[in-house]
Amino acid sequence: MTNSRSGKDDVSILDIQLDREDFSIELIASLSETLQDVLGMDEASGIISVVGQKIGDHINHKYLSALRLKTLPKQLLAQILIDLKNRIQGKFYLIYEDNDKIILGNDACPFAEKINGKPSLCMITSNVFGRICADNLGYAKVDIEKNLAQGDSSCRVVIYLSQTEEGSDSIGNEYFGG
Repeated sequence: MTNSRSGKDDVSILDIQLDREDFSIELIASLSETLQDVLGMDEASGIISVVGQKIGDHINHKYLSALRLKTLPKQLLAQILIDLKNRIQGKFYLIYEDNDKIILGNDACPFAEKINGKPSLCMITSNVFGRICADNLGYAKVDIEKNLAQGDSSCRVVIYLSQTEEGSDSIGNEYFGG
């Protein structure tokens, strides 16, 4: 048996990119891909939606606690949505905002290249954004018009903050405060 102190058997010195973040991203991406393959896109998206809802509730509570508020005001929502995604290595930015909607762009997915071909993971974004907005305003509809997972050059996410004619024409997911 070779002495591991000589370095010949010390695998910890190998140049392998593997840490908790890489492992977690690979785990989530593989789970999403497996769900899509086994259950189909709609069912996989539904399951991931439930996870996204729980994450949205958790993140909403974190911001409420940090700001010492009972509800987040509408004028902070775009900043919070951008901040939370950028904290997890997204590159979200504001395209447009008014009383009825927020439009965000994104040039980098927190799941990095692991998002490719796994659009069901976009349900996490939809549910996190939808839960935070609906829990604080009573309603939200999130329409992910473009996404990196399907090969678009960037993401475009429209969050309707009230029920409007424009929003009713969009293909988004609706969320109601509870």
